[in-house]
Amino acid sequence: MINEGSKPATEMLDQMFGSELRYLLAVSYIVLSNNQVTSRHIEREYQMPVHGWSALYAITSFPGLRSKDIQHLFPRPQNSISRVVRLLVDRDLVREEVSKADARAKLLYATPKGTELLAEIKAKVLSRQNEMLGSLTDSEREDFLKLCRKIAADPSLHRSKTM
Repeated sequence: MINEGSKPATEMLDQMFGSELRYLLAVSYIVLSNNQVTSRHIEREYQMPVHGWSALYAITSFPGLRSKDIQHLFPRPQNSISRVVRLLVDRDLVREEVSKADARAKLLYATPKGTELLAEIKAKVLSRQNEMLGSLTDSEREDFLKLCRKIAADPSLHRSKTM
């Protein structure tokens, strides 16, 4: 809540987006705003952390994926990914199979129950995506995606000399 005498929220946001940190703040604002809405829904509706559905999406998209490979698609600490994979296995949404090439590696596959749940979640997420990006034209959406891909391809996104 903004105290009396404070600038209106839109003015403060404009000031932040006009600052020397504007690019990072703009990305953070969009990501955090979406996470606030999406996380609350996923946690309330499905009793799982928000990265549970994205891990299930990755496993469904790439059958036989290893837990550590999920981190390349959805950057999260490996222990968080391991915990959410365990949750998905315990709920019979994902099954593990020992790799023939490496007995230490477990390959992940969605179960029919997991595929069904993902279809339900995916429909809501697609609707949220359209809602969130509704202010952009199709061309602007494609430009946004191209810029995100370019940033994602840069190794400095995942490693920093500064931090």
